Amino acid sequence: MGYYVRVEPNVKVYVEDLNENADKTIVFLHGWPGSHELFEYQYDYLIEKGYRCIGIDQRGFGNSDRPVCGYDYDTLSDDVKTVVDALCLNNFVLLGHSTGGAIAIRYMARNKGKRVDKLILCGAAAPSLIKRSYFQYGISREAVEEIIEGTYSDRPKMLKKFGDMFFYKKVSKPFMEWFFQLGLQAAGWSTVKVANTWLDEEALFDDMKNIEIETLILHGIHDKVCLFPLALEQKKLIKNSKLVKFMNSGHATFYDEREKFNEELVRFIEG
Repeated sequence: MGYYVRVEPNVKVYVEDLNENADKTIVFLHGWPGSHELFEYQYDYLIEKGYRCIGIDQRGFGNSDRPVCGYDYDTLSDDVKTVVDALCLNNFVLLGHSTGGAIAIRYMARNKGKRVDKLILCGAAAPSLIKRSYFQYGISREAVEEIIEGTYSDRPKMLKKFGDMFFYKKVSKPFMEWFFQLGLQAAGWSTVKVANTWLDEEALFDDMKNIEIETLILHGIHDKVCLFPLALEQKKLIKNSKLVKFMNSGHATFYDEREKFNEELVRFIEG
């Protein structure tokens, strides 16, 4: 079932709520520049296993409203909190991929982990997507600036280039077209403003140090977006965490090795 939750007086975000009467709930936070639909192959599997799956389209992406502001991690995580409150969720599993992982970490920090039973980070853009003077493990600032410039000048071309580096496994042309269309659903301004957040945001280092709940880190060793050393930093900074390497995955662990990915989710949730 799909519906909208009002997160601000003039802003609604789209929520896909599947198997809503199930006992165990997983909330999915997608990465840039996609939508909740990226997790289609997790929904298929987990619904059959008896889980409730809730996918949230971040503001500016998918089917959500596209305001001109509110694309910092604080606001995006507060949007998640509003959905959690509206649905009266408790003891749920929070899963974030890429930028969604950064938003999940900020949600934990701003809400002291309240109501979350376990945390899953996959290809997460944390503690910093880009290299900094004190952190040498991200992609270059210039690479993000190129994405921003490409969005302003030729967004379809930029999205095509991003899609080419997203997967490690060879995918079909129809699948790549589907992925491309997910990126086109977003507004140009939201696409740019989240990219600017990657450049500006530096507080995830401290956020992760305060996470106390059990955390699973899933990361492809061939990831060209959120480089694998980010996962090692996440493991170091989050006390109660476990890292699972995906030896045949890029940024799309949930598709490149979806059977292993899905099995690891269930093993962790049930453990």
